[in-house]
Amino acid sequence: MTLSFTYQGSAARIVFANGASANVGLWVEKLGCSRALVLTTPHQAADGRALSDRLGALSVGILAEASMHTPVEVTERAVARAAELAADCVVSLGGGSTTGLGKAMAYRTNIPQIVVPTTYAGSEVTNILGQTEGGRKTTVRHESIIPEIVIYDPALTLGLPVGMSVTSGLNAMAHAIEGLYAEDRNPVSSLMALEGLRAFADSLPDIVREPRNPEARSKALYGAWLCGTVLGAVGMALHHKICHTLGGSYDLPHAETHAVMLPHTAGFNASAAGEALSGAAEIFGGTIGGGLWDFAKSLGAPLTLHELGLEESDLDRAAEIAGQNPYYNPRPIDRASIRALLQAAWEGRRPDQ
Repeated sequence: MTLSFTYQGSAARIVFANGASANVGLWVEKLGCSRALVLTTPHQAADGRALSDRLGALSVGILAEASMHTPVEVTERAVARAAELAADCVVSLGGGSTTGLGKAMAYRTNIPQIVVPTTYAGSEVTNILGQTEGGRKTTVRHESIIPEIVIYDPALTLGLPVGMSVTSGLNAMAHAIEGLYAEDRNPVSSLMALEGLRAFADSLPDIVREPRNPEARSKALYGAWLCGTVLGAVGMALHHKICHTLGGSYDLPHAETHAVMLPHTAGFNASAAGEALSGAAEIFGGTIGGGLWDFAKSLGAPLTLHELGLEESDLDRAAEIAGQNPYYNPRPIDRASIRALLQAAWEGRRPDQ
């Protein structure tokens, strides 16, 4: 077998253990920091305050303003607040919204980051920042975006609502699926992608049946790390472009949008990337698009863009935006093919492939 590839692993230090979040202060000190600003969303403000209290003198307070799709105006306020408090690091507690805010701050100021994920977003181990301004979501890659420390504590996910667990997991799985047919894919990232998909295929049904199952929660968080690492190692394609369009331009919920679109984008690309997707198709019953749709349905995930609030009249413009700025995809795309794909996702039709 002749191989030719490049691979760059994430620079983030990974700490994975039940109870690991109790040692956040230790990692603040290991970074040489002493004035941590705790970031979270308004919904998780109480958790942020509890973490700040545990940090004691190592914390300068909390900022509970993280928001979906990382609006630039929120980032600018956070940067100003960190400067006002003379914060020398941030501790991001929460899901992709909070992680995104910390990454956006680091991109602008190089402030060190510790991330404590409480969902399965996976973005905490990437050098990718997606941010929204003026109704458009753009993506940038830079090494300053990668957090220094990521603390995975499965115990923090035991209370994650089932619906959010499912959509967050499907969101992470999308990173792995697109990683399998990425233009710059490599044997290492593909192995991690398949392992991450298996972890979610095993754990999400158990979480639906028994939400506080510690083994299932641990396996799902493990899958999130693997799928996120794939996202950081290789480029993405049509799926992420469409989801960024729907999120940035129509403010659709991030994880739910990925959950709805994944069977359709995977099925669309199956005709051109069947060999690359064969291992994933086997995990989900033989056909990748239909198999993922069946899996999502069995978990009670949303299946239509319509139920997320997108109007059918929005599909033409969404297809136009998603087709702008040429980008790699294993199957050739044009506005008409994207429009047809969006129609199927809006209606919730089961993909054939």
